[in-house]
Amino acid sequence: MKLRWKIAQAAEIRWWQNYLGKKDKQSYLQWKKAYWTTFLQDCALTVPANATCLDAGCGPAGIFTILNEQKVDAVDPLLEDYNQKLEHFTPTDYSNVNFITSPLEQYKPKTTYDYIFCLNAINHVADLDACWDHLFAMTKPNGTLVVSIDAHNHSLLKHIFRAIPGDILHPHQYDLQEYQNMVTQRGGSIVKTVHKDKAFFFDYYVLVVTKDN
Repeated sequence: MKLRWKIAQAAEIRWWQNYLGKKDKQSYLQWKKAYWTTFLQDCALTVPANATCLDAGCGPAGIFTILNEQKVDAVDPLLEDYNQKLEHFTPTDYSNVNFITSPLEQYKPKTTYDYIFCLNAINHVADLDACWDHLFAMTKPNGTLVVSIDAHNHSLLKHIFRAIPGDILHPHQYDLQEYQNMVTQRGGSIVKTVHKDKAFFFDYYVLVVTKDN
């Protein structure tokens, strides 16, 4: 799995370079901020000012881009690559955000968080179980964990993709029920499951979770 993760990370930075290569920085960031604003509305979430927040697996333009009044840590193993290879990511543009280059399961925070966002990231990690455990450990009691997932629609294809792999960017292949079980087994209550997008192989969901005491 570690080799598969390293291959996925190398493919990830190439994907971002290809995707952003012809996009104007300001136009892209304006669109991305509007996307995240709508995302919070769809999840029925309002993040209070001064809340402690973690953007786990933040990418070059994660939800940290709109958390302007909060205390934000943003963690991603590829942050240095984004800074060097993508003009769309400039850490100094976000004065309230503390950026940390680290795999999620190795990140050692100085605090626990009111809100943790792990968006388009959980199936990119090297050690899935360790990351789930770590996410819950970093969330305050009664805090909110928001995780987005690409969930398999077809059991046969799920097992084929695990074996080949058929999806190089995502080392982990699960269906919605399996992801929901990962949450509830760790003491999380699913407040809302938002069905964001539908496709043949995967549907895109957001799990809004409260950490039980």
